[in-house]
This record gives sequence, structure tokens and C-alpha cells, in this order.
Amino acid sequence: MNPDRTRRRLLAGLLLAPGTAMLAGCDRITQSETLGGLLRNTEKLTQKSQRLLLDRQALAREYSLADLSPVFRANGTQSPDSDEYQHLLEHGFTDWRLRVDGLVEHPLDLSLAQLKQMPSRTQITRHDCVEGWSAIGQWQGAPLAHVLDLARLKPGARYVVFHCADELELTLDGSGRYYESIDLLDAYHPQTILAYAMNGKALPVAHGAPLRLRVERQLGYKQAKYLMRLEVVSAFDRLWGGRGGYWEDRGYEWYAGI
Repeated sequence: MNPDRTRRRLLAGLLLAPGTAMLAGCDRITQSETLGGLLRNTEKLTQKSQRLLLDRQALAREYSLADLSPVFRANGTQSPDSDEYQHLLEHGFTDWRLRVDGLVEHPLDLSLAQLKQMPSRTQITRHDCVEGWSAIGQWQGAPLAHVLDLARLKPGARYVVFHCADELELTLDGSGRYYESIDLLDAYHPQTILAYAMNGKALPVAHGAPLRLRVERQLGYKQAKYLMRLEVVSAFDRLWGGRGGYWEDRGYEWYAGI
């Protein structure tokens, strides 16, 4: 099978296919099923309209080294407290592996060294937090598109789910573990990278070491930290709260495009 042809077919189908239901926000109006459904349909229309009107490969603005923020806040978890993560940290992440599985022909278990040997991209971009603050940082990492091509997507693949090491709430069903998802249009965007370096140095623990997602045309909560596994799926409605992400399950929008 021609991988380029398969990728084109997957991306074309994504743009035209109905999206998974999304939340419009975490205010009182979303508690109404009728109004919540209306808002989710409106968000889907906004997402598709933006992608039809804008170049799918349009880049987020990039900056110079002189523009780097003197302070870049570390939001959310500063260091996962699980025994597994602390063991990996104590050993310099030499035992860490990124699992890539799901709807792929060739599942992968990638070490940090292997990721660093792949083609890399360095970009200086602005991080916009839903809380209202922004910061400019430099990121270096492997393009997500390259990793997905190595794994070879199967027909039906539509989303990439990012499973993380941090658990913000202790729950028996695992729903308190941080996760995120994006569709293949964003996954194959040239600025979507698996970042292992920040501002010219190894990615700090507070910012997601050893690996975090950078999807530059979306808000900060989509930039999942402490990556452990990438799962390629056809839908995410059966994952935990069914909205495609930890914060989405709690009221945030799934499509956080900027």
C-alpha cells in the first residue's frame, strides 16, 4: 500500500466526516442536553469552516530568540507522583519508552534516544493558556507525522490519543489520568511535534519531561505533557468521559483552535 496515498485519503475523509461530539464550555448552559447539543454542533461547524477557509498547512506565527519570554509558567502538574514516573526520572529516562499502537500496522516502542535520532524541527512559538496568559518558548522535537508514518496507519484511523503519566485525580477507573486527543489534520501539521527540548536544553520536568506534545494552532491545555503512549483510534467516545481529553471531560472544548 502506498503510504502517501493512504495518508491523503485519511486526511480527506477527516475533513468531510462528522466530528465526535464536543463541549462548548464549562458554564451552566452546558448542563442542558438540548442547548449543549446545539453548542456542540455549532463548534463542529466552526471547526470545519475554519479548516475550509484556511490553508490546512498554514503555520502559527514563529518568533526569534530575542522574543523568548524571561519566564515561562509551568501549568498543571509539575512532576507526576506515580512510582513509575519517579523511577523513570531517577534513572534519567533511560528506561522510558513511548508506545505507539492502536490502528497501526507497525506498533512502536521508542526510546528517547531513538526519537532524538529522527528528523527534528525547532520552532519558537507563543503558548496561549485558556486562563488568559501567554509565553513564547523554543521547542525542538520529532514531527508527529514522521512517527505516525513509521507506524503506518490503518484504514479508519481518525484521531491520535495522548496518554500521559500524570494523574490529577485518584480514580479506580483511571479517568483521573491526563489524556488528550487531536485529529489527523492537526497530527500531520508541520508544526505538530513531540518535543524533547525547550529553549535549547532538555525538556524540564515541570514542562513535561521527557516528552510533550506541541500542537501550535491550539490552546495550551491541548499540549499534553509527560507522554507515555500514542494510541491511534477511529473514535474516542468510549475513553473515560468520552469527550477526548481530561479537561474536555470536565467541560472544555475539544477543538481549541487559535
